[in-house]
Amino acid sequence: MQVNEWKRHPATYLLLGLTTLTFGCQYLLNDFQATAPLSLFKMGAMYGVFVQYSPLDLWRLVTPIFVHIGLEHFLFNMLTLYFIGKMAEQIFGTLRFLGLYLLAGVMGNAFTLIFTPNVIAAGASTSLFGLFAAVVILGYYSHSPLLNQLGRSYLSLIVVNLIFNLFTPSVGITGHLGGLVGGALAAIFWLIRLKVDFLVEVGA
Repeated sequence: MQVNEWKRHPATYLLLGLTTLTFGCQYLLNDFQATAPLSLFKMGAMYGVFVQYSPLDLWRLVTPIFVHIGLEHFLFNMLTLYFIGKMAEQIFGTLRFLGLYLLAGVMGNAFTLIFTPNVIAAGASTSLFGLFAAVVILGYYSHSPLLNQLGRSYLSLIVVNLIFNLFTPSVGITGHLGGLVGGALAAIFWLIRLKVDFLVEVGA
């Protein structure tokens, strides 16, 4: 990895590193039971029923972002974060990108806690859906043709994924919807409160 690449996208690589470290610990600490419900819970996955009776465990609104249910789940989300994350970090800036990623993840896990508390939930997809939603909002209001097109592409991606979620019971659509809400709210806040146009060229 070139030093300049790290400097341009420090938050993306930090998140990739933390998630990879967490995934490695899952297997080091739990051997072949790494994806068992109890192992996931001990690693920080969301289990709403438990959190509802133990408010001190509200830290589980954050930790599920870094926990994954199997190698395929981990690889898919990390590849998405690598490609989409770098682009999003360039659009929003490092601090806003990091805040957006965490906020969307927390919102997604809050939706799971409230609406599907009986489910063991984990994964970065709550945060990734938030990134998609934020880019859609900014693309809609931006004067940049590139951001307009990117927003339309991400909107199509969101729709396809949600339809897929409906026919895949093992995928937590509740968390994804929460992530979308979190990302959209963050983007709207920046547009109204900060009056930022975000006319940053992707790839500049």
